[in-house]
Parts: sequence; structure tokens; C-alpha cells
Amino acid sequence: MTDAAELRRRTAELLAEHPPATTGRPDFLKARFDAGLAWVHYPEGLGGLGAPRSLQAVVDAELEAAGAPDNDPRRIGIGLGMAAPTILQYGTEEQKRRFLRPLWTGEEVWCQLFSEPGAGSDLAALGTRAVREGEDWVVNGQKVWTSSAHVARWAILIARTDPDVPKHRGITYFVCDMTDPGVEVRPLRQITGEAEFNEVFLTGVRIPDAHRLGEVGDGWRVAQTTLNNERVAIGGMRLPREGGMIGPAARTWRERPELRTHDLHQRLLKLWVEAEVSRLTAERLRQQLVAGQPGPEGAGMKLSFARLNQEISGLEVELLGEEGLLYDDWTMRRPEHVDFTGREAGYRYLRSKGNSIEGGTTEVLLNIVAERVLGLPTEPRTDKDVAWKDLAR
Repeated sequence: MTDAAELRRRTAELLAEHPPATTGRPDFLKARFDAGLAWVHYPEGLGGLGAPRSLQAVVDAELEAAGAPDNDPRRIGIGLGMAAPTILQYGTEEQKRRFLRPLWTGEEVWCQLFSEPGAGSDLAALGTRAVREGEDWVVNGQKVWTSSAHVARWAILIARTDPDVPKHRGITYFVCDMTDPGVEVRPLRQITGEAEFNEVFLTGVRIPDAHRLGEVGDGWRVAQTTLNNERVAIGGMRLPREGGMIGPAARTWRERPELRTHDLHQRLLKLWVEAEVSRLTAERLRQQLVAGQPGPEGAGMKLSFARLNQEISGLEVELLGEEGLLYDDWTMRRPEHVDFTGREAGYRYLRSKGNSIEGGTTEVLLNIVAERVLGLPTEPRTDKDVAWKDLAR
């Protein structure tokens, strides 16, 4: 049985055989994965040891103290937080062994081809089609709001394979090679000036059936695994006290006494307490995950994350007065990840506006919490039993 002492022993062996000071970053990460110390709760041979998820912190602390490199989780967050748990649950053994190692080491970046221009909040209404031709599926359609598509090698993709059944039942889940012919990525410039999002056009893209996750027509159920993990990844990330948005605001308050007012003080105290409550709730949620897969509770954390980010960033801009209206650089860039705390208050204020849309809109998440967490009556859905091809669009 793997316990904390055994994990410390294995970590010490890894560090002795691959000293971080003399081992290249890619080689160290591959060795860590092969030693089962990547995500310890995964099965042996897939980066883990079948140990309790809670023991991951033991390994991480030992490696951090030794100065070992990490796998830059912000850059590969979609792969780590969404693709990996879905592949683990629904993938074949061949798929798990092909995709999980380079995903975790960061050799291959992943993106998510879910939302469409006409299917965002109502994702099950998606219209991208996948038609079977022999051992391949031919995919045509358009996806939108795709983070990291411009640097991604692989994508998790849901497409409609049967238009003659109700919308939730005619969807299939695939892994798409972003380097294949017919995949076109175009930048979407945001209010921040950057284009971390993209729109993706799929024209005659051939996906082998071997890259299908789950059964044909069962893609909505597979996608729920992805979406539940996505909300936990966004709203339940591990942070120290005053981590995230509240950190810069509190730091400005301490360092700039001339900006203080009584009203701002009261608002900052309220938001500081709420941020701390949210941080501790996220920690409790992660501990609950030790017992199984994430459920709809992650929607509540994502709701809290979005609201707090927007309120805190608004307070910070107000606190700074005229300085808060300044913006450092409108240059069109295509970053590999979002940096909420590495830039100035104006960036945080603008970028946080997207938090209540990405990863599930606030309105949809409120419905999920109401219906699936609190058990309240569901909203009437007149299209639930109507074939997708007969829906008004």
C-alpha cells in the first residue's frame, strides 16, 4: 500500500537518479511520469501509483523543495484539467498510453472544440457534423472561443453523428489532430487586445474511429466528465492565502495609504473574507474528489470564481483612481496562457469580464446548481424529445 512515507522514498529515488540541477527539464518530467509521481492517483503505468489523490501534495512539496521543474500547468491546463480525466475514464488502453504521457509532460498541448457560434450556453444544440466513412469520420463545422488552439497539437471534440434523434443523444466525442488538413485556426481578438481565444473551422477533417472516446452517440455523457472537471479546474484551483485577484488589490491597499477611503476599506474587507471562504471551499472540494469523480458542485465554485474576480478587479481599478484607467499595451498578441496577476489592474478588470462566460455561463451554472445540487424543479424544456434536425435554428 502506497503511503506518504513510500511516496517520499520514491521521490528521493527520482531526485537521486535524475538530479534537477543536471537533468534537462523534459527528461526530468518524463522520468517523473514513468516513476508514477505525475498524478499519484492515476493507475500504474499511466503516471501514477493508484495512491490516494490527497497524497499528491506530499510529492509536490518534496519536488518543490528540491528545485525540480514543474510541467507549466497554466500552459497545459486544458490537457491536465479536462482531456486527461476524460481519456482516463473513457479511453482505450491504447489511447491512454498514447496520449497521457506527452500531455502531462507538456510535449503536446491540448484545446477544447466544444462551443459553436450557435451552441454556447445550449451546447447540446451543436451542429458540427461527423459522418462515418469506412474507418474514418469526416467532420465539417465551426467551433469558437477555443483557448490555445493556435499552439495545440490535439483537441477534444464533440460533433453530431445522428441528426434524427434528440440533441443530447446524437453526439459523439473524438480526439482531433489539430495538424490535420482541413483544420483552420483564426484568432479572436479580445477586449484586452490579445487573442488567446480562437475560432476553428473544420472542413473535411478525417478522424480515425480509433480516436473516438466512448460509444457512438454517447458523446454528451462523455462531455459531462470533461465539463465537470473543467469547472473544478477553473474554480477549484489550489491557491495560497491572498492568491489570485485579491492579492494585488490587498498589496495596493497596504502599499498606497494615500488611496484609502472608508468605503473602499469596507468593500475590500468584505471581498477579502469572501475570497478566503472561496479558497477554503475549493480545498474542501478537492478533498471530496479523493472519493471519486467531480460532480455538479464544481459549478458553484466556478460561479464564485467569476463573481469574485469581477468584483475584486473593479474595486482595484476604483482604488487606483486615474491610474486604474491606464493600460500598458494594446498590441495584438496570441499568448499561450492567461496571466491574471502578472499585468496591471486594467488588464485584470477587462479580462475578468470573460470569467462569467468561459467554462459555462453564469446563467447555465445557476441552473445546474439549482437543479442538480439543490434538487429544485427543472426548467421546462420543450425541445428535450424533439429530433435535432427538427429544431428551430
